[in-house]
Amino acid sequence: MSNSFNQEALLDMYLFETNQLIEQLEQVIIDNETAGGFSEEGVNEVFRIMHTIKGSSAMMMYENITTVAHSIEDLFFFLRENSPVELNYEKLSDIALEGLDFIKSEVDKITNKKDADGDPSILVDDIKKFLFTLKENNDHISKDSVENNINQTVNEKMDDKVSESSEVLSLNNYKATVIFEEGCEMEDVRAYSLINNLKDIAEEVQHIPEDIFGDENSTDLIRKNGISISFKSNKSYEELHKFFVQTPLMKDFELTQGESKEEVLEEKKAGANTVREEKMDSPKKKEVADKNYVKSSSSQQSIISVNVNKLDKLMDMVGELVISQAMVVENPDLKGLSLENFYKAAQQLQKITNGLQDIVMSIRMVPLETTFQKMYRIVRDMSKKLSKEVKLNIIGAETEVDKNIIEHISDPIMHLVRNAIDHGLETPEEREAKGKPKIGTVTLEAKNEGGDVLIIIRDDGKGLRREQILERARKNGLVNRDESEISDKEVFSYIFLPGFSTKDKVTEFSGRGVGMDVVAKNIGTVGGTISVDSVPDKGTAITLKIPLTLAIMDGMTIKVGKSTYTLPIISIQESFRAKEEDIITDPDGNEMIMIRGECYPILRLHQLYKVKTEVTNIPEGIMIMVNHEEKSICIFADELIGEQQVVVKSLPEYIRRFNKVKGISGCTLLGDGSISLILDVAELMNH
Repeated sequence: MSNSFNQEALLDMYLFETNQLIEQLEQVIIDNETAGGFSEEGVNEVFRIMHTIKGSSAMMMYENITTVAHSIEDLFFFLRENSPVELNYEKLSDIALEGLDFIKSEVDKITNKKDADGDPSILVDDIKKFLFTLKENNDHISKDSVENNINQTVNEKMDDKVSESSEVLSLNNYKATVIFEEGCEMEDVRAYSLINNLKDIAEEVQHIPEDIFGDENSTDLIRKNGISISFKSNKSYEELHKFFVQTPLMKDFELTQGESKEEVLEEKKAGANTVREEKMDSPKKKEVADKNYVKSSSSQQSIISVNVNKLDKLMDMVGELVISQAMVVENPDLKGLSLENFYKAAQQLQKITNGLQDIVMSIRMVPLETTFQKMYRIVRDMSKKLSKEVKLNIIGAETEVDKNIIEHISDPIMHLVRNAIDHGLETPEEREAKGKPKIGTVTLEAKNEGGDVLIIIRDDGKGLRREQILERARKNGLVNRDESEISDKEVFSYIFLPGFSTKDKVTEFSGRGVGMDVVAKNIGTVGGTISVDSVPDKGTAITLKIPLTLAIMDGMTIKVGKSTYTLPIISIQESFRAKEEDIITDPDGNEMIMIRGECYPILRLHQLYKVKTEVTNIPEGIMIMVNHEEKSICIFADELIGEQQVVVKSLPEYIRRFNKVKGISGCTLLGDGSISLILDVAELMNH
């Protein structure tokens, strides 16, 4: 086999599958702990996952991960084989999660191109001590059985020595064909990983295709026909069957004992598509993997794993298509011409483009389930450390959002859940004194609302205290008007300001005045908003409103001088022509406009961005009222150009460094080929 294999592809596969296994394992441990103990299925699942992580990490030569995975595997092997009666399930969960955290930390280092250099020695010693104590505390593992095991081991070793000279003669010939799931990608890397693991228990391993990485056609051959392997091993058929069953993303496999290696290879090279009939006088075994044993379903087979970068490129191409279509339809050379058939064709093209855009967008959508499931671990750890009893309810986990948005909202959701437990929920004693259930509840809910997704983090705790927040706001110099005019929502929004905290005591979870402002900033980065509702002694609900996607949006294009800007349609409340008599000035000299008895600030874009324009008188231009988080302002522009769907493109880094782009979230290319800057309404409000 050629050594010129793609190390980067191998590492990508390792990271992808190990991260999936980590998420799966964490959920298995927490589910079993919540159920009051580990079921037989749960023990087997933990053992299987740790065995897989151990094997793949050993192949990648990450010794520290291999050592920890092996230790936990040994622990759960003992549980599987002996079913101990006396077992501290809470301690078992703690030590398993501690090992999982170590593996997760090392995998994160590898992902960030750092050395996986963590020291697992203390952790491994703790696992070994727990296993030793477990063996001592269980009566059915008596001294006699231990002595018998020792004697059996000694006898086995003596037998091994006696049979060492004849061991080669006891090797059996095997043939295996492994077919991977459709769309799993990197079949060549998966085949290499399988063969590398097989070499630990087999000899004289040969395979078709012979050169997995050197031959550019090998991936297609493996995808179509699977990887065919011949080898010799002193392992039993049943042991090898178990080995192949644990192959990740395997659709099917066939294992045959008794054929000579030469026959298998010649048969495959000759292009035989059927398996030879077994000879009556040949002691062969042949079995196709039990469908119940190898988890495979039609739904799994129809799923294709695609690199996110490819989806991003596809989305970019669809965006360019949308722009090109607009440029064709709005070409100034077509004005005044009678082109009825052309416009009919253009309408059909737009219909197809919209359909293509919807499909590509749906491909990028992923459910919030994985993000929500991670919160069970947060709730578990915090409730133990804070001595609070907490139940987590999850609603609408199947709700989907853009993959890129998920990456921005995971940390804010985690922080808000931690905050709900630390700040919001009372201790069991306090809850009982108030007549509440001893167990506090945190609810995570997601649902669609138009073109947005609402994520609500709700608790049934003590709620926010308006007076307490106002008192801290006064100390920080944030209150500059009559407090009776400040709504509850506005008061509650103070908690998202940098350095603002109502907690005097600093804990490892909160009280430092950092975190909530970062939450608001991260949500704002994806064009989302955050709002708070709270009732004393009833609880608090924090609602995140985020767009389905960042790639394409409906926008209103406006003109200021020779410049064009685009406002998100979702932020626009109304547009109108203002009268001179509606304009007033506040004590600080700022322009305001009176609309239906309410005063709103006026923001002149030509002044903000230093744009030359002849339209400076209010009645000559257009007012666009926009709102964000219960606040509204009126933006003054020369004229409205029109509504259209735009492809959002980020500004280059060197431009973002200038202060002049404050209030600009990106740019887009219009149908006439000109560039329009996309306005960030939230940032304009702060201005």
